[in-house]
Formats: sequence, structure tokens, C-alpha cells
Amino acid sequence: MSSVAGILVGLVLLGYGRRLYWAFVAGVGFLTGLALGPRLLFGQPEWMILTVALVLALAGAVLAVVAKKLVLALIGFFAGGGIGLLLLRQQGITGDVPAWVVYLLAGIVGLVLVRTLFEWALILLSSLAGAGLIVAGVESRVPLSQGLAFLLMIGVALIGVVVQAGLRRQPPRRGAPGLGA
Repeated sequence: MSSVAGILVGLVLLGYGRRLYWAFVAGVGFLTGLALGPRLLFGQPEWMILTVALVLALAGAVLAVVAKKLVLALIGFFAGGGIGLLLLRQQGITGDVPAWVVYLLAGIVGLVLVRTLFEWALILLSSLAGAGLIVAGVESRVPLSQGLAFLLMIGVALIGVVVQAGLRRQPPRRGAPGLGA
């Protein structure tokens, strides 16, 4: 169930993460819930982890509408951290560096990207987050090697960047956050 939901959320992020800013924020909340849920809710059923991920997604969407500047900084941090954990897991790296250190460092990179290069950072991060969800959903149904999963994630993310960059030429919808948000 969560793999199908992850793939669907991933597809929305992949194609419309920049234009549907609130959907990107909700998607990152969902990604964060799926990434941290099994660790925080160890031994709980999958439906509970999925529910927590959906609650985080809803909270993120509401915050995106209410507090844009704060959410931009937070979402850059959480997206970067979540993507860092996904890449760490896909490469099978464990033990030497605690996951929270990777999350913190990748989160800081994501925050800096969003604050300095908002449009492109939103395109890149939403494409990577969407690709990560899609590949994780596929991996839960079809076993993939780490190398193939990584290449698939990069390839799918590149498709998202190309699609969103093409849509970038169209003016954003009224009320969408801009560089001065």
C-alpha cells in the first residue's frame, strides 16, 4: 500500500514540485514520515507509519500556505536530509557515520540551496524527492541492485528536472512563492 502511495506522490513531485509548491512541501513531509517512521515507530504496523507520513504531509501543506518563509527554510532542510538518507540507504552505507549526521549535513545543504537558488533548488529537490519515492516504491515490489536503484533514481530525477524546467518558462500561478518569498 505505501509503495503505491509513494509512487503516486513521487510522480506528482517529479512533474509539478515547483508549480505546486504546497504539494512539494506535503511530499517532503510524506517522504520524511516514510524515512523516519520505521525508526521512530519501530515494530508498528505499516498502516501506522503510512498514517504518520500522511499527517506530516498534511501539516507541511498547511504550513506552506500559512508561513512561506519559515517553511522554505525548513523544507529545504528536510528535503536535503531525506534525500541524504535515501542516498545513504541506497548505497548500503552503514556503521561509520550515524544517519542523523548525514541527515543534518544534507539538510543544511538543502536549506542553503533553497534560500539562494529557490526556483532551481525547488526543481532539483522535488525531482530528487519524487525520484526517490518512485524508486523506493519500485524496489518494494521488484528487487534492484544498489547500483541500478541509484542509476534509476538519477535518471528519473533528470526527467523531472527536464519536465519542470520546461514548465518553468510558463509564468507561475498567482500566489506562488517567488524569490522574494
